[in-house]
Amino acid sequence: MNVDDLLTEVYGQLPDLVRAAVDGLSPDELCRAPGPGANPVGWLIWHLTRIQDQQIAELLGADQIGVTGDWAARFGLSVDPADTGYDHTPEQVAAVRPESAEVLVDYHRAVAERTRKFLAGLRPADLDRVVDENWDPPVTLGVRLVSVASDDLQHVGQAAYVRGLIRP
Repeated sequence: MNVDDLLTEVYGQLPDLVRAAVDGLSPDELCRAPGPGANPVGWLIWHLTRIQDQQIAELLGADQIGVTGDWAARFGLSVDPADTGYDHTPEQVAAVRPESAEVLVDYHRAVAERTRKFLAGLRPADLDRVVDENWDPPVTLGVRLVSVASDDLQHVGQAAYVRGLIRP
């Protein structure tokens, strides 16, 4: 298996997992936290997609999908390229209000397609390229891609768990 095939497989599993986590949930259910200080399904899916969007856009030197068009408004937010949900307060989490399950799926699909195109054709040597020198050791493309995938998989699993609490 080629490196691009392996990464494409990992990232390619996310859209179906995202859809399964949100399918059939109402806007109120998407925003329902399972307890004080816990994250709701809608926020978790929005956040994992924002992280992937931000990181892949940075690697491409391109604009983030979520800050173009009307994506931010469809989540009840203002356009802010730095707002990915990282370090959100409970009030900021509650402010993320997706208009529907479908908007979460559509946004994730757009980001996933861009990611798939980016991953196509990557070679093993590409993964050793340093993409962030602000860390010790510096972060390579391979480490960044694994980190984003790991974060996304954890959050989609959390969303599926919270969904099970809302709709047993």
